[in-house]
Amino acid sequence: MDIQLKRGLLDICVLAAIKNEPSYGYQIIKDIKPYLEISESTLYPILRRLETAEQLTVQTAEHNGRLRKYYYITECGKKRIEAFRQDWNEILSIYQFITRRGNEDE
Repeated sequence: MDIQLKRGLLDICVLAAIKNEPSYGYQIIKDIKPYLEISESTLYPILRRLETAEQLTVQTAEHNGRLRKYYYITECGKKRIEAFRQDWNEILSIYQFITRRGNEDE
């Protein structure tokens, strides 16, 4: 898969994982795991990139005597998910065209 496409999809997956409620790194990995494998070394740069892009914010809170970073989606992050949904319809149309054409050649 094209690295830029995969990067964009991973960003959307992380935003979708925190869309309904704030979460922390380990939980985000667990939530995404049924759909794709993502490691901590992949997740944390994504979280930093999304924070820099103001698509999420970070708050630190104590949990069981330790500090934990919680990630909250911003309005900008929600707009990114919506833009992805609109783009996805176009991608699906392209996919349908490619697979239709491929089946005719067989």
